Amino acid sequence: MEAGTRVWCRDTVGDEAWFPAEVTKKTDQQLDLVRTDKPEVTLSRKRLKAADSDEPQELKYEGVELANAPLSDEDRELGRDDDLITLPHLHEPAILHAVGDRFYHGKIYTWTGPVLIAVNPFQRLPLYTKEILETYRREGLLRSQNLGGSDEKLGPHIYAIADRSFRQMMTEQRKSQSILISGESGAGKTESTKIVMLYLTTLGSSESEETSDLSVMEKVMQSNPILEAFGNARTLRNDNSSRFGKYMELGFNRRGQLLGAKVQTYLLEKVRLGFHASGERNYHIFYQLLRGATDEQKKKYEFHDGVTQGLELANYFHYTGQGGAPRPRRHSDESTFKETLESMDSMGWSAEKKDMVLALVAGLLHLGQISFTSAEQNGVEVATITEPKIVEDAARLLGVNLEKLQIALTERVMITRGDEIKIQLTPDKAMDARDALAKTIYGALFLWVVEQVNSCIGWENDDEVRSSVGVLDIFGFECFAVNSFEQLCINFTNEALQQQFNQFIFKMEQSEYETEEIAWAFISFPDNQDCLDTIQMKKTGILAMLDDECRLPKGSDRNWASRLYKNFLPKTGMVESENKRFSATPVQKSRSIFCVRHFAGVVQYSAETGFLEKNKDEIPLTAKNLFETASSQLVLDIFAAQMKETEGRAAAAAAAAPAPTPGKPARGKSQPKSKTVGMQFKEQLHSLIENVQKTEPHYIRCLKPNDAAKPKFLTKKRLTEQLRYGGVLEAVRVARAGYPVRMDHSGFFQRYRMNLPAVPDEELPWSMEDEDAKDLCVRLLKTMLDHGQKQKAAGVPDPNEEGISRAEKIRRMQLQPAPMEFPTTDVQLGNNKVFMRKPPHDAMESHRVFHQNASITLIQCWVRGVFRRHKYLILYQSAITVQSFYRGCKGRERWWRLRRDVAGKLLTRVFRMLLVWRPYNKSRKGTIKLQAAYRGFVLRRLLAAIKIQTFFRMRSTHGKYKKLLSASLALQCLLRGRIARKFLHSLKSEQKDIGKLKENNEKLKMEMASLKAMLAAQAKGDASRQEHEKELDEQKKAIESLEKQVAKLEHELEKERTYVKNLEEKLKKQQEEAAQTIQKLKQSLSHAPSRTPHPAPAPPAPLPVPTSHVPQHAPVIRANDPVPEGASVVVKHVVSPEFIAEHEANIAKLHEELEAERKLRRETDGEIIKLRAQISGVELKDSEVTALLAPSLETLAVTETIKEEEETDAASKDQTSSQTAAKPQLKPESTVSQEQVGTSKPVQRQDSTALAEKKKTEDEEFKKIKEAAVTPEVVTALTKLGVDAKSSHVFNDKTEKKGRRSLLQRSPSEYLPMIRRGFSYLNEEKEVEELDVMTLGWKREISNRKEREEALRDEVRRFEIKMKKFSSTLEEGIEVTMWQLNRNAELGQAETDEFALKATHVTLKLERKGEFLRQSALTFGMRGGFMQKAIARNRGMSPGFEPVIP
Repeated sequence: MEAGTRVWCRDTVGDEAWFPAEVTKKTDQQLDLVRTDKPEVTLSRKRLKAADSDEPQELKYEGVELANAPLSDEDRELGRDDDLITLPHLHEPAILHAVGDRFYHGKIYTWTGPVLIAVNPFQRLPLYTKEILETYRREGLLRSQNLGGSDEKLGPHIYAIADRSFRQMMTEQRKSQSILISGESGAGKTESTKIVMLYLTTLGSSESEETSDLSVMEKVMQSNPILEAFGNARTLRNDNSSRFGKYMELGFNRRGQLLGAKVQTYLLEKVRLGFHASGERNYHIFYQLLRGATDEQKKKYEFHDGVTQGLELANYFHYTGQGGAPRPRRHSDESTFKETLESMDSMGWSAEKKDMVLALVAGLLHLGQISFTSAEQNGVEVATITEPKIVEDAARLLGVNLEKLQIALTERVMITRGDEIKIQLTPDKAMDARDALAKTIYGALFLWVVEQVNSCIGWENDDEVRSSVGVLDIFGFECFAVNSFEQLCINFTNEALQQQFNQFIFKMEQSEYETEEIAWAFISFPDNQDCLDTIQMKKTGILAMLDDECRLPKGSDRNWASRLYKNFLPKTGMVESENKRFSATPVQKSRSIFCVRHFAGVVQYSAETGFLEKNKDEIPLTAKNLFETASSQLVLDIFAAQMKETEGRAAAAAAAAPAPTPGKPARGKSQPKSKTVGMQFKEQLHSLIENVQKTEPHYIRCLKPNDAAKPKFLTKKRLTEQLRYGGVLEAVRVARAGYPVRMDHSGFFQRYRMNLPAVPDEELPWSMEDEDAKDLCVRLLKTMLDHGQKQKAAGVPDPNEEGISRAEKIRRMQLQPAPMEFPTTDVQLGNNKVFMRKPPHDAMESHRVFHQNASITLIQCWVRGVFRRHKYLILYQSAITVQSFYRGCKGRERWWRLRRDVAGKLLTRVFRMLLVWRPYNKSRKGTIKLQAAYRGFVLRRLLAAIKIQTFFRMRSTHGKYKKLLSASLALQCLLRGRIARKFLHSLKSEQKDIGKLKENNEKLKMEMASLKAMLAAQAKGDASRQEHEKELDEQKKAIESLEKQVAKLEHELEKERTYVKNLEEKLKKQQEEAAQTIQKLKQSLSHAPSRTPHPAPAPPAPLPVPTSHVPQHAPVIRANDPVPEGASVVVKHVVSPEFIAEHEANIAKLHEELEAERKLRRETDGEIIKLRAQISGVELKDSEVTALLAPSLETLAVTETIKEEEETDAASKDQTSSQTAAKPQLKPESTVSQEQVGTSKPVQRQDSTALAEKKKTEDEEFKKIKEAAVTPEVVTALTKLGVDAKSSHVFNDKTEKKGRRSLLQRSPSEYLPMIRRGFSYLNEEKEVEELDVMTLGWKREISNRKEREEALRDEVRRFEIKMKKFSSTLEEGIEVTMWQLNRNAELGQAETDEFALKATHVTLKLERKGEFLRQSALTFGMRGGFMQKAIARNRGMSPGFEPVIP
């Protein structure tokens, strides 16, 4: 690689894989390069370390390979690049460049020795016409008869390899042939297989044997649409991707006539049936049936467009709509469905058989629509079918029993030690069972279809078949982001085929050496037997251990991965196995991932992707029972095909075992075990390899130029990966292991004769005319070696030596290459080619580049003179060009003026058109609007009529139902009434607690409203505190949210109170009626003669209590009382225990919601305390705020409130004492026994002693709570706020409670100076009855009408008990005065220390609503003062009088 040598450099960054470059400088350690396509890019590559060996070795640099000389157009026309083996340098970049160059020139086929490379063009090319087929057929016929070929040389073509296989089959040996076609999805394997079969069937067809409508050739070709419909699907890479491997064997007789064919399939991708990715499709047959079926077929197969909710059928069904159901780009599903039906007809299928197959396919679609819901059975979650109609349709179309299909979907049967165990499946497991059943049915159907195709196209007598040609369409090497069981099997297949391919190439190499008669030794080639052993070795192979794990009852993917690690990586910290084929890092082990080094590279497999489940592929017992008892003959046939595939060989082996000898006890024989998928695949692969080894193989490697399926677009990186995965590069390495460089005699002499420019023509001629090429090569090689020895002895030549020519001087000034010196055994001259190793080839190439550079330098001297002449001519032409441009500009100027005039006329016409178009458009829109209005009117009338009819029918049926319900429930009233009486008192006590919570929520609501107004006034009054405004806004939002929640809870509590009150009234009424009825019965019994009492009927079962009113019935009698003759007995409706339990649950739920509100309230109060403290210049810690909000303080506040209200409400309690005493107290239990109901008695009022003890206990508890509330944190917080906790009346028992408001009764927001509210007593010793003026107040500044109303309404509700004495005065109106608490006064000070801030006359009128007072009118009169100014400032109005009447 001397300076100036063209090379290929590996692209480690981009997607070009290799790019062309030129050597600029070479040293022993580094090689400097410049890109020829981008001269501004320079780079360098380091030298690779040489292996330890005594033999001379070539210099290699990292990622650098020598480039071949570019071919001219004439060379391409002559086909110099048809076979890549003829290239001097054959390596990865050379193959990539040659294939890509031919692809861009429309040549998609290339030979690489015996291998044909086929690149998918993604477009229709005129390469498969009848004329071309006939040309290759004629060429093959002439060569087979030793008559020579045609004058025109035929290039590489798929017809050529098919013809070669047929001609070799027809030789005297009659050896069978095989054509192996491989490649990844979308590379064109399926189309290549069709083309090969078309050519072979054309050669094997015979017109004389045609006795039926279709010939054998036509039948074989017609089998493809059926196999593609059931085995092909659309993927992201290919619209018609084969999801199975296929080996089709064509049988020929001794005359070369086609007798028939047999198809063998491998590894159908059944996983696709249950799931396929977005943009992909399921198998073609589903979409063909849904889109190509007739209306009669759709009706028969339950394909109703009405249930799809506007979706297309293919998008509606689960098995077809997961990927969006895209349509094919080349063919429609409708046309391919017709081709499939025609193919079935050509196979001899009857109409009944076709209908059964299509019905089975439709049944699978309906099976995928089955969904499950969760239900509870014996405390266990089980699956139930959501829509039984779908199951019925699926069972009918599949031809199986409905009940057994339901069992197969929802149950799993296990046999343990002869016992059958049934397990109910959960909804998720049932969905898996549904998909597994569908995959089993479809896999069996596919096997049956293959059997039917073989029975149609197969030959009748095996003795007539003399030889065959097998066409293998197999999946190529796969490596995805996540690789599973399918990829392991596929790569295992490619490993086995690659080994056979390497052996075949090695034999070709040996035969070529023997043909050329050169001396050669054994050549080592790469062997991948260790990789095959890693996968298939018995007991210790990956597949063997997978089969063992599948036999274990508790086998799992993770356990299998652990066994692999222990087997291949037994030592601690071991990452790679001894044979370097299996590896796993610690991170990969934790994720159950292992790697296998294949011939194409390392592939990472994820064990937890269902390896065991995919390998088992067992038919569940429920499914077997379903298939064995099916009514459809097709289901029985496909089940037999499935059993033959899975258990055929094992059963045959068991049947072939010798029978036990008479007289000897027969040993227990185990039933033949079903084969796993891995075992089946391994057997099929071994059979395939045996067949291929018996035949003469031919290879076709299909390549995909890009993933976008675009024509004339090639991605070099993707093509390189496919060349590596397809084994092409591996074959090249095998071919070049001995003598990698090969050239014919003429090419060798013409290329390297220039290395001896000083040798005269008499000693070594330049021309090869009339000379023996091999003799010239021998003389050239000998002369070069002699010249190298002389150069080594002479040393470095002097460029300043006198008498030398200019060319010689230039040559001596160049960097001199090393003298040419190498063993003569490294260059072997065969009969037709020259075989060279790399070191002598590199030495000759370096001398050739050296002489080329010297010649180029000499030529440059002459070229520079030529450039001067060219420069003058360029200036001359430039002047003429400028003149021509000027004249052109003048002409275009005139043309633009004419164009401007034409444009003006056009604009005028368009403007006139718009003037007419606008009125027309308005008229059109008006007409459309009128039509829409009229149609809407008609439709609304129709909907109204329908609604009236619906309501009338509903009322008619509802009335009948209410009568029946009332009659049924009346029988249960008595028993429920007794139970409700005992439970009523417990509800009342709970209602009291609920009312207390309501009052607390009312207080919270008032405090939040007050805080919101105060914060708003404070924020607006101080413009420099913008940060506090943001916090205030957030607190406002939180307060509004709490208000809404409190309002909702109030509403629910009010409903509960109303409902309890109604129950009390009904119970009271029932008691009165029962008492009257019993009295009447006693009176009637006292006058009637004695009779034998009838046995009391059993009490009826309790039913839910209706909320509607129950009419009066006959009198009620007790169970033990005698019944008078002729008297009718009706049981009144009562409250059931279930209903009471439900009511208690609702109340408990409300308590939980109130507890959550209390917690949220404490958090909000904490934020409020912090904000108010910051406003007052006080900083409180979180612990202090938490102490103020402690539960003990809250409990103390609640207790204080209860005590104060009890003292205040003494008068009201005296008035209602009679009602309270009449109501019994119930136990907290929600259920009452029948004996307790029958013997219930009114509960007596508690005596005074019990009340005194209860009061004493409550005082002691209150005292303990008060002591626990005074903590150091509370004292510290109150001290910061200016409050003395020890002197406060709340924590002092000796302070009077009358006329004072407890400190802890307030919310935490009242710990700071603020505006207070409450009664202002003129004289504390006066009675409340003597007050004529009630004083209310706000503790904040009010800014709007709503807040004023809420504040006053809250005060009225809070003191409604105290205002009962002022009812007459309130109706006429009273005066309300506002005042403010002194900021310097001690918190908890008596109300007498308050002073009036500003008098505002307010007229408040209340009206009586039952036992409560409701606000009816509220009027403010304000003139002057801070509140009037604040309101005017907020509303943007002038100060003045503002009346408010809500």
